[in-house]
Amino acid sequence: MAETVVLRVGMSCEGCVGAVKRVLGKMQGVESFDVDIKEQKVTVKGNVTPDAVLQTVSKTGKKTSFWDAEPAPVEATAASS
Repeated sequence: MAETVVLRVGMSCEGCVGAVKRVLGKMQGVESFDVDIKEQKVTVKGNVTPDAVLQTVSKTGKKTSFWDAEPAPVEATAASS
């Protein structure tokens, strides 16, 4: 099943972008990815797990975390319990 994983990655130059693209290009299950240096945002689509993508991108040495742009599902879950 295809999944979309969005990460916040601390990238300061094209070398950083290249490092992220290199590790994602080698990762199994990745169908496509987009690296946006201005937004410090990496979007990965494919048959991957969020934790695996986070670990792979973290290997570049860049500060990496999940993009917390979608808090609504968490709030909906909390409200229903």
